[in-house]
Amino acid sequence: MDMENIAIRLTHLPSAEDRAAVLEVLRQFTRESVPTLDNQDFGALVADPDNRIVGGLVGSSRWGGFHIEMIALPAILRGRGLGSKLLVLAEEEARRRECSHMLLDTQAFQAKPFYERHGFNVFGQLNGPPPYYPRFFMQKALL
Repeated sequence: MDMENIAIRLTHLPSAEDRAAVLEVLRQFTRESVPTLDNQDFGALVADPDNRIVGGLVGSSRWGGFHIEMIALPAILRGRGLGSKLLVLAEEEARRRECSHMLLDTQAFQAKPFYERHGFNVFGQLNGPPPYYPRFFMQKALL
């Protein structure tokens, strides 16, 4: 590839195709660096009576770890045990996949006490301007 013909495009809305193209480059590098690709997605999705997704948990496992990427519920469904159920389902799947740990991150205004009640501990913290920070990096050992 000739560097003179390379351009950088900036966007605030990368498309699914843009993301897939970058991911493929990363996967190619990974294939050349490690013996096996071990990345499996996971979703525990909450649907309303019309089967529309109204919340849920999205994560993935990779090389023995399970990453919770996001968990979200509408206000009307919070405080009813549904978030706890989503975490239990994710943990069951992580154990089925033989993961040794789970990890996630959360901001100061989000759900740190909720995760602590479910056995997650802070292993890193990034400070910044309130009310958004600190940002907490949390893990839970499964073995």
